[in-house]
Amino acid sequence: MAMSMAMKRSAAAATRALSSATSSSILTRDLHSSSGKKKIVGVFYKAHEYAKMNPNFMGCVENALGIRDWLESQGHEYIVTDDKEGPDCELEKHIPDAHVIITTPFHPGYITAERIKKAKNLQLLLTAGIGSDHVDLKAAANAGLTVAEVTGSNVVSVAEDELMRILILVRNFLPGYHQVINGDWNVAGIAYRAYDLEGKTVGTVGCGRIGRLLLQRLKPFGCNLLYHDRIKMDPELENQIGASYEEDLDKMLPKCDVVVINTPLTEKTKGMFDKEKIAKMKKGVLIVNNARGAIMDTQAVADGCSSGHIGGYSGDVWYPQPAPKDHPWRYMPNQAMTPHISGTTIDAQLRYAAGVKDMLENYFKGEDFPAQHYIVKEGELASQYR
Repeated sequence: MAMSMAMKRSAAAATRALSSATSSSILTRDLHSSSGKKKIVGVFYKAHEYAKMNPNFMGCVENALGIRDWLESQGHEYIVTDDKEGPDCELEKHIPDAHVIITTPFHPGYITAERIKKAKNLQLLLTAGIGSDHVDLKAAANAGLTVAEVTGSNVVSVAEDELMRILILVRNFLPGYHQVINGDWNVAGIAYRAYDLEGKTVGTVGCGRIGRLLLQRLKPFGCNLLYHDRIKMDPELENQIGASYEEDLDKMLPKCDVVVINTPLTEKTKGMFDKEKIAKMKKGVLIVNNARGAIMDTQAVADGCSSGHIGGYSGDVWYPQPAPKDHPWRYMPNQAMTPHISGTTIDAQLRYAAGVKDMLENYFKGEDFPAQHYIVKEGELASQYR
């Protein structure tokens, strides 16, 4: 009888252990079971003739972050493509057996829930840069995937670009440039809406790494600086920068001559700047958005520029990317838009290429990444995406 009870207890314990192991494997794909050959898929933009013009041009298909020789020397397969859309695209073909997918915010390979379901071997999604909203993060978390990005790799690049865009809008620069290339000369056509930045109120919506760097760079211009964020800055840093915290966004917006978007794209911020939110801003407000295009209501921005309520809109982020030829922001008045370029300077490319290589090295060794790089880890989303 004692022997029978012992056997039953042993069997029950084994069943619980097996059940626990099975449950764990469903919830979290083991990032550390990384031995053997891995298939890594990179999605980047094509550089064509520009690829050879600068040996440090890492972020394109042709140069592929500079890691091909290193990966292949270790026996791994490295597939690189720019073809990322539709059921017959190159990315789709490789999803079922890819272990790692690397993509960028500048030419994003959208990793949807449907693609994650097909990716039976997938363990790791890496963003070469900052901003992983091209991934369905909830689906990634539910599938036990790890999502990481090279945090901090291009914050200086984006902050500098934002400052440039503010000045371009405030000084009404683009009409003057267009006059020159068109052979015209009409000072009045520019000067009637050109201003100094000094004395203007600039507010950033979101004040993480990029927002703080922008405020620091704006300080010498003698602006009135405001910021809205879910977290208030350390008082010493706030005093050093000379910025004032605005807890209520709707109260900050009417005060601003310039509004800069620096918040991540989440379920809460998607479409946040709609017709009603824009109506709260000053007539003639200037808006800079290098964060994500989908934070804005596309048509509301176009209508605001057409009516003059928005005095100028500049940014390099669109939805989707690449932007279709009929995207309304291409044709709205008083815009200073570019393709998504602010975070992909050569300096930034060197940083995020090195960061991706470092994380792959950790992955192959079964070691953790620096904590700040994780966007999804063990089923948990980083705080900014919750």
